Amino acid sequence: MTGLIWLNVLIVGLIALAAAVILHITAQKFAVPANPLADKIETLLPQANCGACGKAGCCDFAKACASADKDSFAQLYCPVGGRKVMQNIADVLGYAPADKAESCAVLRCNGSCQNAPQKNCYTGLHNCRVANMASVGSSGCPDGCLRFGDCVSVCKFDALHIDTQTGLPVVDASKCTSCGACVNICPRHLFEIRPMENNLQVYVACRNKQKGAVARKNCLTACIACQKCAKINPEIKIENNLSYIPASVSPEIFGSELAKSCPTGAIIYKNAVKGEGHE
Repeated sequence: MTGLIWLNVLIVGLIALAAAVILHITAQKFAVPANPLADKIETLLPQANCGACGKAGCCDFAKACASADKDSFAQLYCPVGGRKVMQNIADVLGYAPADKAESCAVLRCNGSCQNAPQKNCYTGLHNCRVANMASVGSSGCPDGCLRFGDCVSVCKFDALHIDTQTGLPVVDASKCTSCGACVNICPRHLFEIRPMENNLQVYVACRNKQKGAVARKNCLTACIACQKCAKINPEIKIENNLSYIPASVSPEIFGSELAKSCPTGAIIYKNAVKGEGHE
């Protein structure tokens, strides 16, 4: 009996040894050569691995930078690290970084508890995606913020929090890295990454496509497609009862006038100051 046990042990040991040899040979054959340049660039990155750059993560982005020529490098940008990180990478490669404007997420909804008071009682899970499938929302607006904070939970940079007075998520521009996590999670597509001009932004904080009178019943600050903003700047388009201000409209030149012209206060003109960590 003892001999049989030792025989089994020997067989298992030989199988393990053979497997180890096969794995070693396979690893050697398919090993990816080390790239010292990519490794150096990776140490300069913020290690957020958020995918906002369009790559799988910081390692993949570093490899793309290391293999890029001058023109293709100009197309690469790390939103989390911003201009400072891209300049450091450019110094390593001997290239010029892309001249990209700072940006920040904005919430295209101003349906606060005051502007869009509760009309319906939702008793389901406090999750925006679930609520969006089951209910029109407590305010009655089919396109307004559901106020459950899915966006807050996915923000890795503590740049979002729910204002207890308004019920709406608030973006902290000093911490926002434009990673796009809030854009991707919101079931009503209320977030947008918008560039800034001298820290200024102007946009329509409304996504309600209902006609003016109906939209106003649900929210006092709803866009009513009055076209006053479009008369100020012809780049602004009115579609589906809703105005949209493209990023090409200068907030520094038109922002104040656009905000003052809006009869419902749907147009937001603000100073979004970026933090030193993202300059």
